[in-house]
Amino acid sequence: MQVDHERFSRQILFKPIGETGQERLANSRVAIVGLGALGSALAHHMARAGVGFLRLIDRDFVEKSNLQRQMLYDEKDATAELPKAIATAEKLRAIDTNLQLEPIVTDVTWRNAESLLTDVDLILDGSDNFHLRYLINDVSLKYHIPWIYGGAVSSHGMNYTILPGTTPCIRCLFPEPPGAGTTQTCDTAGVIGPIVQIVAARQGVEAIKWLVGDHDALDLKLRHTDLWKNEELSMDVTLQRKPDCPACSEGLYEFLQPENEEETTLSLCGRNTVQITHSPPQNLDLEKMEQRLAPIAKVQRNRFLLRAQVDENHRLILFPDGRVLVQGTSDPSLARSIATRYLGG
Repeated sequence: MQVDHERFSRQILFKPIGETGQERLANSRVAIVGLGALGSALAHHMARAGVGFLRLIDRDFVEKSNLQRQMLYDEKDATAELPKAIATAEKLRAIDTNLQLEPIVTDVTWRNAESLLTDVDLILDGSDNFHLRYLINDVSLKYHIPWIYGGAVSSHGMNYTILPGTTPCIRCLFPEPPGAGTTQTCDTAGVIGPIVQIVAARQGVEAIKWLVGDHDALDLKLRHTDLWKNEELSMDVTLQRKPDCPACSEGLYEFLQPENEEETTLSLCGRNTVQITHSPPQNLDLEKMEQRLAPIAKVQRNRFLLRAQVDENHRLILFPDGRVLVQGTSDPSLARSIATRYLGG
């Protein structure tokens, strides 16, 4: 990709980047997993910095409740309920028409993680659940691709850069994903916008350091910030690389193994929504589903999704890849019951 010297003149003047670093950015490939608050901010930073190729991956769509902290989106996106990957790509194209953007509306699972995340130079974490982060971790280690973890909830956030073979991986620090109910979520604790921007800025600058080749400048500490309480904590975790870690020491990529359950439910953070997916995936014909549901529900469809208000309190969102969101409940059992009632089992 050709460097636009006028556009990036002030960044090129920054000596740690310079002409050479800007060219490296232009020829870099980055995947961003999750385009909510953190992911959309990361996408914005990477686009403005001149990263040549961005793969934008998200399963979800823009809602009004996102606008308080997901600063790339606006009311028009929420009204249209655009998939976040599509909305992000549209915003970034308006910033720089030379960017190569690949928006992908999907859920990252063991089935597609390797095809989505292995032809890039860096993976950025904008996700909202630990299971997905452990999946990213396995891909990173298996294919020796660095990734940068980030998380924000309430007024506090964390970030950490993982370099396969050099730093402890996430399973060295946290051997298993935290169990349900053991960590705060935006469902229970809320989240303020400024902490998102701080975490995304730290992830973003580490990404730029890596991509321009200034690896000595990388911050390899685990950083925690509580913005409301004015607290900062940095932890040197370099000695916590475990010789018996199943992922980075033993090469057991357990989160890339096939799932056994026929159906998976996931309560989405802060949404009063449950996502239902089937294994193996079952593609949905949205046009046929519209015809089926129209007599019994208020239905709207665009080329990305179908919305069906099935009763006063519940709405179904159907995606072509077979995912179904049940809005109006965070109870997986009730969500499955509603989905089965209207879609079949």
